[in-house]
Amino acid sequence: MKVDYLECTCSLFANDKPMSTPSVKQLEAFWWAATCSNFATAAQRVHLSVSSLSKRITELESALGQPLFDRSGHRAVLTDAGQRLLPAALEVLNAMAALGQALDMREALAGHCRFGVGDLSALTWLPAFVAAARQAHPQLVLEPHVDVGGVLEQRLDDGELDFAVIAGRSSRSSLLSRPVGAARFAWAVAPGLAGAGRLGATALLQRHALVTLPPQAGTTRLLDDWLLAQGASVRERILCNSWGAVAGMLRAGLGVGFLPTGWITALGLRAVGGAHPKAALAPLHYAFQWRRGDARALIPAMQQLAQAQVDFTVMPGLVGEIQIQRHTHSWRRK
Repeated sequence: MKVDYLECTCSLFANDKPMSTPSVKQLEAFWWAATCSNFATAAQRVHLSVSSLSKRITELESALGQPLFDRSGHRAVLTDAGQRLLPAALEVLNAMAALGQALDMREALAGHCRFGVGDLSALTWLPAFVAAARQAHPQLVLEPHVDVGGVLEQRLDDGELDFAVIAGRSSRSSLLSRPVGAARFAWAVAPGLAGAGRLGATALLQRHALVTLPPQAGTTRLLDDWLLAQGASVRERILCNSWGAVAGMLRAGLGVGFLPTGWITALGLRAVGGAHPKAALAPLHYAFQWRRGDARALIPAMQQLAQAQVDFTVMPGLVGEIQIQRHTHSWRRK
């Protein structure tokens, strides 16, 4: 049975007045405007100016014969009619996306793609991901944003990002998540730190500062679970939102912390507690997150690329530079 989704949408607002059929582009503009934090963000998502977006919404309101937004306040909010239209508009957009997949309509991706990753992703697999995406979609302009997971998740929910790769699954009903990989960590200290080589991480944390990422980072849950399981406490914390800076402070002997397992030896650090499997840190799982209802071809394409490229065992460039510097200094001393 053939279903005319646009006709179904019009039926939500049926009255005695003649009504023109809304276009898919008008419904797309409405959906983004209704689900983004503001019209400016929505306009970016559909590659329009704010005035062009507003025009499409005004045309849609004229076609349906009812206002969809209440513009009397400082910020436009959905009317009752707009609330009723929202799920129907999403159904239309999803149907059009499904039609494209059924007909194998593989349009080349173009425009701007704004996405978020954490600092660890930026230091490891992000360069390979950008290279693969540019090769597969040369007309697509990629704009990666690096921040802690909590900030990225909020920006994604507000519609400012197209997707994000963040530690853990999202608890927000407006976002969807799919696992893409995991990072493994181990406790580490500078060889010269007092107690290194004879004390475990729990004891070291009683003597030295914990050097770690801020509470909004995905590693916070990992750390809290470990502290609870070990019955351990933290004497002092040095917080920084850069893995590179955390690694640098550990090398400088400022405290104890955890790093990706592959970094420790390369950075000249000493692993802590490696002989006690029960005291090991759990792996941190990462997920590709996107907004519920975003049926653009961009999302599955980027998700597939991320699935292929996410690899936290990749050694970051900073490790290679440190190794080169160490060998250079050693050669100069001879």
